[in-house]
Amino acid sequence: MSIEDILELEIPQDYAGLRLDQALAQLLPTHSRNRIQTWILAKRITIDNLNANPKRTVWGGENIKIRMVTYHNETTNIAEPLELNIVYEDQAILIINKPAGMVVHPGNGNWQGTMLNGLLHYSSKLEEVPRAGIVHRLDKNTSGLLVVAKTLEAQTNLVRQLQNRTMKRDYVALVHGHVQFDGQVNAPIGRHPVQRVKMAVNKKGKEARTYYRVKEKINGYTLIQCSLHTGRTHQIRVHMLSIGHPLVGDPTYGTKPKKSSQEIRKLITDFPRQALHAKYLELIHPDTGQKVMWESELPKDFDELLLTLRKAS
Repeated sequence: MSIEDILELEIPQDYAGLRLDQALAQLLPTHSRNRIQTWILAKRITIDNLNANPKRTVWGGENIKIRMVTYHNETTNIAEPLELNIVYEDQAILIINKPAGMVVHPGNGNWQGTMLNGLLHYSSKLEEVPRAGIVHRLDKNTSGLLVVAKTLEAQTNLVRQLQNRTMKRDYVALVHGHVQFDGQVNAPIGRHPVQRVKMAVNKKGKEARTYYRVKEKINGYTLIQCSLHTGRTHQIRVHMLSIGHPLVGDPTYGTKPKKSSQEIRKLITDFPRQALHAKYLELIHPDTGQKVMWESELPKDFDELLLTLRKAS
């Protein structure tokens, strides 16, 4: 199934000197450059009302019209009546507080029951937006705030904010050991050289930077707040492991509790997921241009872990 939509853009002045396909790849980061070139060759893109050439140089101010076609995989992108904790909604965006255990996007054996499936059931208009408006993801067992775009224009705007690092995302995590000081980890992340399903600090990887602040030290563990400068896969989990403080409960990058009482060891061992929650989200609203922000409480399992750990100490 395919859906056609007309998108109108203006080339920014600071894109002067780029080829048209390069400029559009930056303006439409949710679409591959190959797809954009295909649209140009199929005469789906005009520049100042004339058929476009992918190699044409742009100088800023040109009017672009795109007859976009979005294709849907009917075997995976099935609308399903799933519960979504929507904390905010308007004409352009949704803010969702994702529970631990929910996969954001189909793949890797999780083809149904994902947030994407729930979004398609919640609003049929999201069929017209790539990936049902999903802009960024959280790992399956990470809880917290996500923004979803309800229009193509909003999605493109939000993806550009992620690329320009103007979207602020803060997480709360519980890690092994006492973290002594606030700090940052500035280390590239790429695929693990041997275990390909894992990520690792890798000099051949992509730039990655995580800032962290110590919130509370609790009997051999530390509650920290992390701010992402970049958004790499498993970034907080990999970076904290790299400095000797893996996340509690992390099945991929974690470690067994050490030097603790039997009660605390059992408490930490029994926690069924990485202790990581996306607590704070700040962005520029794609329609109003105003800064907006949301904050969510810790989920029950994480909050009870902290309460029990404090009592045990």
